[in-house]
Amino acid sequence: MKRCSGLMFFAFLMTSAPVTADEPKARLGKEALGDFSTDAPGVRRKITTADLPEPYETPSASNPSRVVKRPEGAWPKAPDGFKVTEFATELDNPRVIVTAPNGDIFVAESGPGRVKVLRDKDGDGKPEETRVFAKGLRQPFGIAFYPLGDEPRYVYVANTDSVVRFPYKNGDLEASGKPETVVENIAGGGRLTGGGHWTRDLQFSKDGKTMFVSVGSQSNVDDVDKNKNETRRADILAFDPDGKNERIYARGIRNAVGLAVHPKTGQLWASVNERDGLGDHLPPDYITHVEEGGFYGWPWYYIGSHQDPRHKGKHPELKDKVIVPDVLLQSHMASLDMTFYDGASFPKEFRHDGFAAEHGSWNRAHRTGYKVVRVPMKDGKATGEFEDFLVGFVTPQAEVWGRPVGVTVAKDGALLVTDDGSGTVWRVQFEKK
Repeated sequence: MKRCSGLMFFAFLMTSAPVTADEPKARLGKEALGDFSTDAPGVRRKITTADLPEPYETPSASNPSRVVKRPEGAWPKAPDGFKVTEFATELDNPRVIVTAPNGDIFVAESGPGRVKVLRDKDGDGKPEETRVFAKGLRQPFGIAFYPLGDEPRYVYVANTDSVVRFPYKNGDLEASGKPETVVENIAGGGRLTGGGHWTRDLQFSKDGKTMFVSVGSQSNVDDVDKNKNETRRADILAFDPDGKNERIYARGIRNAVGLAVHPKTGQLWASVNERDGLGDHLPPDYITHVEEGGFYGWPWYYIGSHQDPRHKGKHPELKDKVIVPDVLLQSHMASLDMTFYDGASFPKEFRHDGFAAEHGSWNRAHRTGYKVVRVPMKDGKATGEFEDFLVGFVTPQAEVWGRPVGVTVAKDGALLVTDDGSGTVWRVQFEKK
C-alpha cells in the first residue's frame, strides 16, 4: 500500500494539466481518468472499456481524506448561469435528501439515526422551520413516499438492516405514529475501509407495484461461494410495497448506493461503487440502468467480461453474461445518491438528465470525486458521458472540506445537495437572464 505524501502531491499538481478557461471542456479516453485537479464546471468526460488499464498497472493506494473546516472563501462552483447558496447548515451527517410532494425537504441524518424535515415557507431558498420527523433509527439512508402522487400515506425509511414506514399526510413535520416494520431482515452493516456498504436506498417503481432496496456487499471482493455472509448482498432486492414477495431484481452489483427511477421511461437506475485494490484507475465506478435478472459481475468479473485476477479461472460460464454499465465514471469516486432532473427552472437541455453525488476517493494516490456530476440523457438513454456540475470541495493543496452525498430536485426546480463533510445542504439554481 502506497500513501501519497503532501510533497509528492504538490509535485503532481505542478505537473498535471488542470482545466483552464481556454481549454476545450472535454476529456476523452485515458485523459478522462484524471483526478480532482482536472475538475471544472462543464468539463465533459467519456470513459469506455477500451480505456481501462490492466490490473495492478499502478499500486493500490491508501489515501483517505481528512475533512477540514471549510476555508474562508471556499465555495462550491457550478457552470455559468447557476448560483450556489447555502440552503441549510449545521446538520449532523446529512445523507439522502428527498422532496415531499408538498415541497418539504426530508433529510436522513444517518449518524444520529434520525430524519429531519426542512420547510421553506416563503420560497426564499432558506428553511424557516426545521423539525425532527423521526428518531431512534439505525443508520437511516433511503427515504420514499407512498403511494406515489400528490397524497402519500406513508414515509418509508431504509435502516441498515430493515425497512420501516411511518404514517404520513402532506404537511406532517413529525411522525404521527410509531414505525411499522415492512422488511425486518435486510443484511445490515458491512462498514469497510473508506466507509460504505451499510447504506440501503429504496425506490418504488413508476407503477407503484414494486419496492426496490439496494444492499451492498459486506466485503471488497470475497468469493460469495465461500463467504455465506454475502448472502442477499451485492444485490438489488425487490418486494411488494408491503414487504412481501421478496426476489432478487439484479445481482453482482457491489454497492448500488443510490437508486432512481427515470421519470419518462420508468427504468430503474443505480449509482454504484465498484471494488478496490486493483490500482488507481480500475475498475470504474458507474451509473447504469438496471435490467431485471441482470448480472453485473461482482465479485468474479468487472465492467463486462474482465475477470478479477483475485478470482482467476472461476465461473467461466458467467463471463459472457456480465452487463456493461451505461456510464463509466472515474475509479474510486464513491458514487452515492442520484436523481433525475424533473424540475422546470434549469435550461431545457437538462430535463430528465441524471445527477449523482461523488463522495470522494480513498483508494487512489491522487484524489478524485468530491463533486456532483451530470449524466446527459437522450430519449431516456445515457450518452455514456458525464459532466462535472458542482465542484470545489477540495483545496489546491488537496485538503477536503466537503463531501457530496444526496441530491434532490426542490419544488422550485433548484437542485439540493447534501454535504456530510461540512454538514450543509447546498442549493443550486439557474438564474434566468
